[in-house]
Amino acid sequence: MTLSHPTTLMFLVYTLGMVALGFAAWRSTKNLSDYILGGRRLGSFVTAMSAGASDMSGWLLMGLPGAMYASGLSESWISLGLVLGAWFNWQWVAGRLRVYTELAHNALTLPDYFTHRFADPGKILRVLSALIILVFLTIYCASGMVAGARLFERTFNLSYGVALWGSAAATIVYVFLGGFLAVSWTDTVQATLMIFALLLAPVVVLVKAGGLGEVLEIVRSVDPGYLDWFRGTSWVGIISLLAWGLGYMGQPHILARFMSASSVKAIPRARHIGMTWMIFCLLGAMAVGFFGIAYFESHPDQSAPVRANQETVFITLSQLLFNPWIAGVLLAAILAAVMSTLSCQLLVCSSALTQDFYKAILRSGAGEKELVWFGRSMVLLVAAVAIAIAANPESRVLGLVGYAWAGFGSAFGPVVLLSLVWPRMTRRGALAGMITGALTVIIWRNGGWWGLYEMVPGFALACISVVAFSLFDRPPSTVITDTFARMREESKGSGVSESGSEARQTEPAVPGVAGQ
Repeated sequence: MTLSHPTTLMFLVYTLGMVALGFAAWRSTKNLSDYILGGRRLGSFVTAMSAGASDMSGWLLMGLPGAMYASGLSESWISLGLVLGAWFNWQWVAGRLRVYTELAHNALTLPDYFTHRFADPGKILRVLSALIILVFLTIYCASGMVAGARLFERTFNLSYGVALWGSAAATIVYVFLGGFLAVSWTDTVQATLMIFALLLAPVVVLVKAGGLGEVLEIVRSVDPGYLDWFRGTSWVGIISLLAWGLGYMGQPHILARFMSASSVKAIPRARHIGMTWMIFCLLGAMAVGFFGIAYFESHPDQSAPVRANQETVFITLSQLLFNPWIAGVLLAAILAAVMSTLSCQLLVCSSALTQDFYKAILRSGAGEKELVWFGRSMVLLVAAVAIAIAANPESRVLGLVGYAWAGFGSAFGPVVLLSLVWPRMTRRGALAGMITGALTVIIWRNGGWWGLYEMVPGFALACISVVAFSLFDRPPSTVITDTFARMREESKGSGVSESGSEARQTEPAVPGVAGQ
């Protein structure tokens, strides 16, 4: 495509708009708290849309439609698991984590929170959790870069290598400049674009394929198994797909959105907005893939790109069924999904390196300006490593996402959840849970026993480890349990106000090295 082609122009307008937001956020970024968490001043709408956009990534518009196109309704179980897991995360984790991270020395990252929540004087919790973030989140970043490269490769007929660098460039620029504020503002725009695309595309595909009745008849004639929710699966397979929902409680890039909310009172409204957005987006993505079965069966001469790579079904349908201007908007929605998640992940990795290694261990006296610029340099470093991982053109988006999702869900999910609901949990319990969850995922991934998704044994064994090691350890100090009680009270909304929220940031409640 030439620069004057409508699709190219829409891509350029969208990309330049995101970079412009990055420059605007740069002017509002004064210190490390602004760069990492936006100064904890996001409202309900931005919190909800940013959480949704950072969650769904290119998987929503590429991996999920491709899975539905390949297997039919049996792939719907993963969406059900995600909806249940996201609701539980909003309901039980979001508000409590928002309050507790502020009470725990105004923690800016998950490793920061773990360190102060369990009063860890040796910083082993900080180092271990930061290492887990860097390993699994860099893999997750690579999945986003693969999705972006596929989009540029298919849209502009570029080589995979050129497409990989081109798709990553704009995201790196605005994260480098504006940090969390840029990521959150662009996430809001990107989430809006994504839901527009996923409401419009399936309707047009359905009409072009002849209507719902015709689609069902065509799909049934191709293979009745496409309409079978249990096709080619088993109870082990269904449990594995539903288990994706467990991962929400351990995803640092999603949990950071809860931590950045203006107050705990913003969480209930954000939950309603976020869940509504999520359900409509998932339904739209599944519908595109499912309706695509009927469309390409009726138009086999147009199906070559999808036969070569099923994850391009949304891209191909957008190019075939819409005029170039609208197609440009729809394809920009894929770029939005990729950029929104990738930007959050780059920022979380940068935050871990800056807050949990550089500031906490190497340069405790570093000034705010130095820390912000170190964080920016770490964005470039992590991006370079992720690009190297994604350089293999045979990479698949869903496979990379599944590995990273299970790693975080198992290593952090049980620790985060139990730290918010169980006052008896101790530092040794947290350590045992992280180590057990991460190692189980790595070992199970390589073994692949019974076809069970590694999230299931990883999450279960991590929970057992947290409880067992905590019960065999001495009880937490009264300082820790008193702070837990205060968190539980304030997370109900009875003790948090906008002014009070800001006031507490300079008066942390938990001594950094309180004994257990």
